[in-house]
Amino acid sequence: MNLLEKAIAAVSPITGMKRAAARRSLEIMNSGYGNYGASRSKNSMQGWNYSGGNSKRDIEDHLPTLRMRSRDIYYGVPIATGAVKTMRTNVVGAGLFLKSQIDSEFLGLSEENAQKIQNDIEREFALWAESEMCDAERQDNFYELQQLAFLNWLLSGDVIVLLPSNKRVNAPYNLRIRLVEADRVCTPPDKLFDFSEESKIIDGVEINKDGEVTAYHIKNTHPLSNSGLLSGKWAKVEAFGKTTGRKNIIHLMNRERIGQRRGVPYLAPIIESLKQLGRYQQAEIDAAVINALWAVIIEKGADNNDDEPFGSVVNEISSVVDKNNQTNTTASEPQALEFSSGSFIDLAHGEKPHMITPGRPNPNFDSFVTAYTRHIGTSLEMPYEVLIKHFASSYSASRAALLELWKSVRMYRSWFASDFCQSIYEEWLAEAVAIGRISAQGFFSDPAIRKAYSGSEWNGPAQGLLNPVHEVKAAILRIENGLSTRDREAQEMNGSDFYKNVQSRRREEELMREVDEIKNPVEP
Repeated sequence: MNLLEKAIAAVSPITGMKRAAARRSLEIMNSGYGNYGASRSKNSMQGWNYSGGNSKRDIEDHLPTLRMRSRDIYYGVPIATGAVKTMRTNVVGAGLFLKSQIDSEFLGLSEENAQKIQNDIEREFALWAESEMCDAERQDNFYELQQLAFLNWLLSGDVIVLLPSNKRVNAPYNLRIRLVEADRVCTPPDKLFDFSEESKIIDGVEINKDGEVTAYHIKNTHPLSNSGLLSGKWAKVEAFGKTTGRKNIIHLMNRERIGQRRGVPYLAPIIESLKQLGRYQQAEIDAAVINALWAVIIEKGADNNDDEPFGSVVNEISSVVDKNNQTNTTASEPQALEFSSGSFIDLAHGEKPHMITPGRPNPNFDSFVTAYTRHIGTSLEMPYEVLIKHFASSYSASRAALLELWKSVRMYRSWFASDFCQSIYEEWLAEAVAIGRISAQGFFSDPAIRKAYSGSEWNGPAQGLLNPVHEVKAAILRIENGLSTRDREAQEMNGSDFYKNVQSRRREEELMREVDEIKNPVEP
């Protein structure tokens, strides 16, 4: 207490204590963040409705609504559709392709032997991956499944991948890929109120007391389908095999919070903004269409106020005699009035036409949508120029926009390649070695040897070149100064393989020498 509070307390102890407590509270509130983001007294912070909770309360409890709204916006708002497809096309494109990179030094292999094994692995993997046999539904090949999985991750926030083993005629490998939509992974009704200490289920994902994911509960019908609303059964799939430790399920998701078990749709942070933008665009389109219709209002005089409304005169009842000499009477309908080019319309006495001019197109439409779209692109880590596919700035600005996009593209590609492509590839390679189609000594005896054989890179669409001459010169300088390799630059430039390029060039040069010898034979 200060001197004033002590004096007040001498007269009224309760008042003095309240004053001292209030002053102390203000001191705490108005220090550090209390002066800014945590202030409860500033006018700018009044009316801010906020609350917080754990990852389940803030994320998982809202996922069904977020998924449905995310898909709805993708279906009908052009900016949302473009954003999702742009990310899908740049990250995955036609698919991420395998480049085997075994650790020859650890395995004690010569460069020639290592290259031979890598070629064998890539050839065998292409046999499985380029056929729809790898799909449990027998519809897509491995690269098309990548596109489907990544697109569904963007829309739903996560994708479940099952890895069953099924025999098929004329198929050397039994490994299959089954994609499961996020909605089907949900908690069975009889487990909703199971609060046992050994395990608990969060939105279909079962974890033990240590927080380790142990199983997934998958419904056999889609919860949003007509057949899945009131019926259905759940299958519990263990995350890993109990005896082999084999990965039974791949769960594609990116976590935002510690303890989070389900993913958030890519568009979730801007769903409201996208919906409002879609409404505004549709309203402007409707206004422009109405303006194009050349709407007219007819003003009547006092002496013809009781007449029929303009354009609503009823047709007379007409009779038609058909080929069987039967008389058919047509029902009367209002006569539709249409305007045509060069037409003259006679108005009644006292009637005057008035044109409706809604003032469309709106001159501020483009500038408003542009500014709004910039904010949306910022949230998606996608520059505005890339989002709308319009590069009107300088070369430097356009290149900077592409480079900024590719920071996100590389991050998503690295994650997707690691969680989806590499995980499936390792399962395939284990089967290939087990059935003897790939020779890998010690593969099953030592995890380190298995990892050495499983090394790989996954190459996808290249960034593209805005100024090929300048960028190729820059690549040559990086190679000459040891800042990069020919193989990496080939991947970055056009997504090709340097070693295969050299082999192709060698064959081309041999053919060109043969052509030159035919054109210019050497005289004996």
